[in-house]
Amino acid sequence: MKIPDMMTDPVGYAREVVGRDPLATFLGITVEEVRSGYARCAVTVRPEYLNAVERAHGALVYAVADQSFAVGSNSTGTMALAVSFNISYIAAAADGERIFAEATPVNIGRKVSVWSIEVRGSEDRLIASGQGVAYHK
Repeated sequence: MKIPDMMTDPVGYAREVVGRDPLATFLGITVEEVRSGYARCAVTVRPEYLNAVERAHGALVYAVADQSFAVGSNSTGTMALAVSFNISYIAAAADGERIFAEATPVNIGRKVSVWSIEVRGSEDRLIASGQGVAYHK
């Protein structure tokens, strides 16, 4: 497979290169949709991803949110690196539940972009909400 060039195919680059980074692949996080300025990534909660009270560990929720942020911010045509990412946990996800994160821009500047990220579960239930800031090289 030919690796898409970030400059000539930023959406392809975001999907194929950023979307398949080693940790995301290891966790089973997949890119469901990406277009310029938008990404949706998902993962199914597995028993090994549970915390002590048998709900999805916050690290997994954070990981799928961060992955959508990475894919979305890199879909705009310039390499993006996270500067900060904050998340608030709102509800729990259960074993076997498919959760997804969507990243949408709040503002895309010449060097800095701000993103809103929401993680949702079954029946579109809000699980977490976050905000990321990316630096564009």
